[in-house]
Amino acid sequence: MNGAHFAFTDRWGGVSAVPYEELNLGGAVGDDPEAVRTNRARVAERLGLDPALVVWMNQVHGADVAVVDGPWDTVGIPSVDAIVTTRRGLALAVLTADCTPVLLADPVAGVVAAAHAGRPGMVAGVVPAAVKAMIELGADPSRISARTGPAVCGRCYEVPARMRDEVAAVEPAAWAETSWGTPAVDVTAGVHAQLERLGVGDRRADAVCTRESGDHYSYRRDRTTGRLAGYVWLD
Repeated sequence: MNGAHFAFTDRWGGVSAVPYEELNLGGAVGDDPEAVRTNRARVAERLGLDPALVVWMNQVHGADVAVVDGPWDTVGIPSVDAIVTTRRGLALAVLTADCTPVLLADPVAGVVAAAHAGRPGMVAGVVPAAVKAMIELGADPSRISARTGPAVCGRCYEVPARMRDEVAAVEPAAWAETSWGTPAVDVTAGVHAQLERLGVGDRRADAVCTRESGDHYSYRRDRTTGRLAGYVWLD
């Protein structure tokens, strides 16, 4: 789309063994590091990317954003939940296994971002923070395209009633009820409401619920499991 590319993985086509089978892309979940490297290389190849030009995050459920112009150096990956770049050909990646992966692009300004929006991050405002960082680099919200990937849906994300009230006090659109009638949170709905208020008109959500789909990893369903990834980059 105008030189912007978005991609989300499922769990198939990799080399990881049970319980991470097959395409685990998370490096901090207990899987064999060599399997993770192989899986990341396979995905990059399928997407036409150089594995060395994919930027990953150390995600901590916060709202900090880093602007990057290349892969991290050997000092280590900082703890952030959103990354932004103006470098074409550099892919930004976000790992999830129920949280909402958010990919953003303004091809005209040449700016893209990837954000990890779990419940705490959505409440803390990680997505507005990512959009703000994009704007500071020349992006216009009216030109930004937003894609959210597979995530646990509001029908399945059960939480205590007090937690739902606390989340809804910050983001009313996230108020939800499970399919069995108990309090729940819809993080993806909350993210899209935030994007709408920011003026991002082109918003699309993947309808897959990770907890319901055996083709996707779900921490809430399986606890010990792999991680999916979302990728965004510009030609």
